[in-house]
Amino acid sequence: MTQKIILDTDPGIDDTMAIFFAFQSPEFEVLGLTTVFGNVPVTMAAQNALSLVELAELDIPVCKGVAMPHVGPESTYAHFVHGDDGFGNINHPAPTGKLDGRSSAQFIIEMAHKYPGEVTIVAVGPLGNLALALKLDPELPKLIKEVNIMGGSAFAPGNVTPVAEANIWNDAYAAEIVFAASWKINMFGLDVTYDLPFAPDFTTQLAKQNPKLGGFVQKAAEFYSDFYSQGKDERVCFFHDAFPLAYMVDSSLFTMTSGHLRVGTDPLHRGQTSFAPVGSTTSELWLNMPLINVATAVDHPRLTQLFIDVYGN
Repeated sequence: MTQKIILDTDPGIDDTMAIFFAFQSPEFEVLGLTTVFGNVPVTMAAQNALSLVELAELDIPVCKGVAMPHVGPESTYAHFVHGDDGFGNINHPAPTGKLDGRSSAQFIIEMAHKYPGEVTIVAVGPLGNLALALKLDPELPKLIKEVNIMGGSAFAPGNVTPVAEANIWNDAYAAEIVFAASWKINMFGLDVTYDLPFAPDFTTQLAKQNPKLGGFVQKAAEFYSDFYSQGKDERVCFFHDAFPLAYMVDSSLFTMTSGHLRVGTDPLHRGQTSFAPVGSTTSELWLNMPLINVATAVDHPRLTQLFIDVYGN
């Protein structure tokens, strides 16, 4: 039986890898793409998501969501990582279709009520849409199967500041709301995504397996790899956002650690995801937070092979 998912995303090159993985895997029924600001402004994220749906020749709703952080000014975005167009400056043509009329938060709520207990939210961008959906419908956690998040870090350093990962840093107050809710959360952060660099032959293999979708990833990832390869002897790339989807296909790929997590919102610790594994503290400040599961290790060869195999479907 397929797993119903909503991909909450800010495409973005690694988002593209994740979206195509979801499209290609027989494990998933993608109910829709809900977009958010993050790697790029939300209007660009929505149009990019629409382009990816059209490239895959699928009929899947794409919604536009939150454009600003829950608190604070507009983001400065990561065009230096993803290019001015979010696709590595490859000049991909604009989509011809139209966005769904519902906002991202409205779509999440509607699908949760339509399929109670069946929908997994796979959130691979800042968490503003989920925070807004919780405000609009406080009962939402009772309806969602689970939330799988690419973001944060339990023990590894941050990638925006010494302590903060980009998705959580971009909307720390929203993340605080989402992690404090009573739904089941699995977090896939820099502990595992930075632990697995991909060499150039990885995207070459994706393109060989699937010239259309894998070829798009290979082309877009050139700019992305340029960023990640600065100061290194060999070219590398990181595809952070596909990790939570891989977990849903084969959970045995990951070592998961249960514990309590708190999100920093003060200027110095903005976006820091401080993690206390079960049994490591008796502090009520930690124990009153819901338990979440954090990926702390990953099987490199098997995960890499899974990505390659799925692109061949």
